[in-house]
Amino acid sequence: MSDLPPIPRVHPSSSERLRPWQRTAAGAGLLGPDGGIAATIFAEMSALATRTGAINLGQGFPDEDGPAAVLEAARQAIADGVNQYPPGTGMPVLREAVARHQERWYGIEVDPAAEVLVTAGATEALAATILALVDDGDEVVTFEPYYDAYAALIARAGGVHRTVPVRFPDWRPDLDELASVVGPRTRLIIVNSPHNPTGAVFDAEVLAKVVELAERHDAVIVTDEVYEHLVFDGAHVPIASLPGARERTVTISSGGKTFSTTGWKIGWLVAPAHLVTSILAVKQYLTYVNGAPFQPAIATGLDLPDAVFTDAAAALAAKRDVLAAGLLAAGFAISLPAAGYFIVADAAPLGFDDGAELCRRLPELAGVVGVPISAFVHPERRADTRSLVRFAFCKRLEVLQEASTRLAGLGAR
Repeated sequence: MSDLPPIPRVHPSSSERLRPWQRTAAGAGLLGPDGGIAATIFAEMSALATRTGAINLGQGFPDEDGPAAVLEAARQAIADGVNQYPPGTGMPVLREAVARHQERWYGIEVDPAAEVLVTAGATEALAATILALVDDGDEVVTFEPYYDAYAALIARAGGVHRTVPVRFPDWRPDLDELASVVGPRTRLIIVNSPHNPTGAVFDAEVLAKVVELAERHDAVIVTDEVYEHLVFDGAHVPIASLPGARERTVTISSGGKTFSTTGWKIGWLVAPAHLVTSILAVKQYLTYVNGAPFQPAIATGLDLPDAVFTDAAAALAAKRDVLAAGLLAAGFAISLPAAGYFIVADAAPLGFDDGAELCRRLPELAGVVGVPISAFVHPERRADTRSLVRFAFCKRLEVLQEASTRLAGLGAR
């Protein structure tokens, strides 16, 4: 179903000869049937969109540029010769901007010299954190569905991935289930709020429970907050701002989603100095450094007026509503997201009980591409999410209007 080149095998097919992390990866559905590395569903669906000319609502990247001031700052940095390796921890101008940002929006005081680390996007921050803090057999708890990199990184670190389900349509975790999963072997609790792929924002009770359990079991909290400024109703509340959380929390974010610069891959993490030191020991052997001229540009973005951030969220909420109307007209049941780039739709009312198969047929049926939610869960839980599909609405309004018109015709078939 994909025009991607074949991916080479990386190990023997016999499970007895797999390394521990490979057995973990196989159990998480990360390896292909021939024992090679499985291509991601995003690569498959994007290739399908390219091949068929369908509107690609599968991957979460905008098709519009971000604020002009941010783009001009990057051009100016290049012209000024900011084109060589930046410092390993990130350029001071960005680390200082991140510290101001945390104080301005959340009242969190941060030492930019010791408590901020610039990374190649939020995914590298996650990778360095997990690889630095997780040893063989350590348990890492995430909510499920989850950003697909979590399972791969936990497997690579030799950790044990434990999950807490969140369920369509409200996506709120059961606190008793959460408490039953977090235990004495838990090393990390990863909290992604606003949540990908569901668009949920976890409420104060859920966040407080995470902090309580982390304190009880001496776990580190890792937060993935890349959609922090794309909340449609109310304000984002970072876990690090809660009592007792700051000293055990690694807060991860990036400029890509906020400023529509996903290709720049400028992220960061904020954590107590001893955790930053441990994470830097790994990060320096991943990308080492990245994006010199983009770092001051993102710093410029973080210092823009409040209206830039609130207007971006409002514009995205309007796009969400356009796509939601098209999905409802087509006959999908939907979960209206509270934040982020994505909306989840249930295809069961249309007679499709297999979201993955529907996604492969959607270019033919409606000229649109989405991704199945089953790609964001462990194989044994795929039955629970079998008919669900994620669509991205971080596109131009005219693209979403056309996609909605095409999807609306699906209900007439």
